[in-house]
Amino acid sequence: MPSSIETKVFHGRPALFLETPNGARAVVSPFGAQVLSWSPAGGDERLYLSPAARFDTDTPVRGGIPVCFPQFGALGRLPKHGIARTRNWSVAERRVEDDYALATLRLTEDDDSWAIWPQNFMAELTVVIEGERLDIEFEVTNTGHAPFAFTAALHTYLRVHEVENARLEGLYGHEYRDAAGHDRLKHDSGDVLVVGEETDRVYHDVKRPLLLLDDGRSLGINAEGFPDVVVWNPWEQRCAELPDMPANGFRHMLCVEAAAVRHRIELDAGEDWVGRQSLIAL
Repeated sequence: MPSSIETKVFHGRPALFLETPNGARAVVSPFGAQVLSWSPAGGDERLYLSPAARFDTDTPVRGGIPVCFPQFGALGRLPKHGIARTRNWSVAERRVEDDYALATLRLTEDDDSWAIWPQNFMAELTVVIEGERLDIEFEVTNTGHAPFAFTAALHTYLRVHEVENARLEGLYGHEYRDAAGHDRLKHDSGDVLVVGEETDRVYHDVKRPLLLLDDGRSLGINAEGFPDVVVWNPWEQRCAELPDMPANGFRHMLCVEAAAVRHRIELDAGEDWVGRQSLIAL
């Protein structure tokens, strides 16, 4: 049986279901161009989707891989994490071969986006599943006549069995901004990162691949074009304040995000920028 991409209903919304003959699977929602589920070939679910996530017409979905654009977090005047994650994207391309499935979703300006962020742009998110890999490419084009700047992230929620037992390798020696510690700049001096409290860090200029070790499973995390890595877990108190997370949800997720946060990406008229994130089940 060849690879396939079908439109089905997921939690009451239309979504693209990607599948390859060796059993790799993903679910991508046109609402926010958000990957909501990914299982590598022969493996189990690797993304965390909150059991309390809301699937209405305008609420961001808690979990999966939300697209933050053209603003990350509250670092600007736009709504938190920008406008892309709460808009309906169009499906620009579907492609299947014997060993992979690919879908591209597209977002451009309209009257509603112009009222919030008055820029002409085209954003495309391409999702590819192949064997043990999930590849995501995010491309932004300035289609207007004046320059603009933005920050962005792929806000990846990774599923873990127990966050306190998970180990994230590859960030040793990097400087980071500690948002949970009064935004102080610090240096990571540990061989591995182990989360045991509220964690909200932006690591700068990360060029090494990362490795997440979790209960006998390993996940390689590679990024291109995104200079920063965000590591986030709300921990018990902050999790309890989130209406779309169960009380113990923080124990089963760790966000490791490909991001461009410290310095804004600047695009002149007609220019484009590309960032990529790859997850590889090892």
